[in-house]
Amino acid sequence: MRDDYETLRLGHPSPDILVVTLDRPQASNAMNTQMGRDLMELFEELQIRFDGLRCVVVTGSGEKAFCAGGDLKERRGMTDEAWQAQHAIFERMMRAVVACPLPLIAAVNGAAYGGGCELAAAVDFVYAAETARFALTEVTLGIMPGAGGTQNLPRAVGMRRAKEIILTGQAFTAAQGAQWGLVNRVVPLADLMEATLATARRIADNAPIAVRQAKQSVHRGMQMSLWDGMAFEIEAYNRMVPTEDRREGINAFNEKRKPVFRGR
Repeated sequence: MRDDYETLRLGHPSPDILVVTLDRPQASNAMNTQMGRDLMELFEELQIRFDGLRCVVVTGSGEKAFCAGGDLKERRGMTDEAWQAQHAIFERMMRAVVACPLPLIAAVNGAAYGGGCELAAAVDFVYAAETARFALTEVTLGIMPGAGGTQNLPRAVGMRRAKEIILTGQAFTAAQGAQWGLVNRVVPLADLMEATLATARRIADNAPIAVRQAKQSVHRGMQMSLWDGMAFEIEAYNRMVPTEDRREGINAFNEKRKPVFRGR
């Protein structure tokens, strides 16, 4: 996995945790074509190789913006064909984010508007700074959410609340996001990364195959009937039985020590 992306900064607070920072602070970390390509490449790579990673955190550069959405300066004057070609990149990028097999946490440090809000809604869960604000403003610009916003947001906050957010284009606070179900935890900006990384560390300490299978079971099961979801869960569960990690977990419990999981 390379670490020299033009619009992203990659960091490793530990070898098994990856921090992805959207790094266009001069443009409020707005998503231009290159950022779409960079995120697409990174998250498609994470589908086929982990390089020892067990958890991923996404955040924004600076203190004011997580991601301000699509870069409207780049989009000004685009032909219809160029716009749709760019959006095809964003669509593929978001599918790669949603399909990420590793636990994915957003540390929303500031404004998450448009595509930035859609990105936050697409990850597994969100920690947000007290000063963060969210909005899906697309209808105020003559378009509509097109990177999963009309699908992921209702799954997080419910259909009626999502309609209100999407159809008004009105911004809402991190506290409201927590009340409605989009945000898991609200903390002071100065504590955001520490709190997020503490949770990432707790996840990374767990059995990695079990964590990935559990995540997939929740994701897939939410698209199925209860009975089909329960059947899928058992298939995912049975993947754990022959693993070294399952035996290590049971042995460590009985020996009253911390388990050492190796992802095998």
